[in-house]
Amino acid sequence: MNDRIRTDIAHNARVWNYWLGGKDNYPVDRAVGDQVTGFYPSIGEVARADRAFLGRAVTHLAADAGVRQFLDIGTGLPTADNTHEVAQRVAPDARIVYVDNDPIVLTHARALLTSAPEGVTEYVDADAHDPEKILAAAGATLDLSRPVAVMMLGILNFVLDTDEARSIVRTLMDAVPSGSHLVLTHPTLEPELGGEGNKAAMAFWNENATPPITARSRAEFASFLEGLDVLEPGIVSCARWRPVSAEACTVAQFGAVGRKP
Repeated sequence: MNDRIRTDIAHNARVWNYWLGGKDNYPVDRAVGDQVTGFYPSIGEVARADRAFLGRAVTHLAADAGVRQFLDIGTGLPTADNTHEVAQRVAPDARIVYVDNDPIVLTHARALLTSAPEGVTEYVDADAHDPEKILAAAGATLDLSRPVAVMMLGILNFVLDTDEARSIVRTLMDAVPSGSHLVLTHPTLEPELGGEGNKAAMAFWNENATPPITARSRAEFASFLEGLDVLEPGIVSCARWRPVSAEACTVAQFGAVGRKP
């Protein structure tokens, strides 16, 4: 077993996997996951809504925007409909680079390193706090002179300093050309999305699990998209971003897609 993997403390990727119904988790992850659910009963809906948003956003970018390159930062554990599966279903020649530095994710990377014969899927061991390293490694697979969809779903909430988070986004988006996109989700405490329950859940998480997490306001979330053309319907609950059903629930997780002009 990878000696970086700790089974005595809950870890985000494994707890998220548990909420999504996966099997790649330990008793400590399930215990903390259940405790968080006690504080915030809709957390499982958030996890599922975030994953469904990924599917809709990637499908739009591949099918309607013609994007053929995806840089997915904060990959998490493989589940159904990963970015490369969704993109290559539409465009078999799509090229995808996954980025994560979680040791448990690294042990499962082979499951992500599958690809349609016409396309490419690659995996980079790097931290979201180091965008220059990410770009240097991604450049071996992606042509950064052509449009790239930068995917940052549920990852900036682990960058606790908002100025640093903005700087990371700016570094990444400055390195890609016009026609590139930024795909974001982020938890919030804002009551309009039912986020009040997140406060106690996040406090419990930060005392009992890793890595620490923070929520952000609509204004803070919007600041990550500065300089980009935000696609309709704008900044909404990720479950309400172009939903397939009018009955889609609202979860306390912002979602948005921005296009670099």
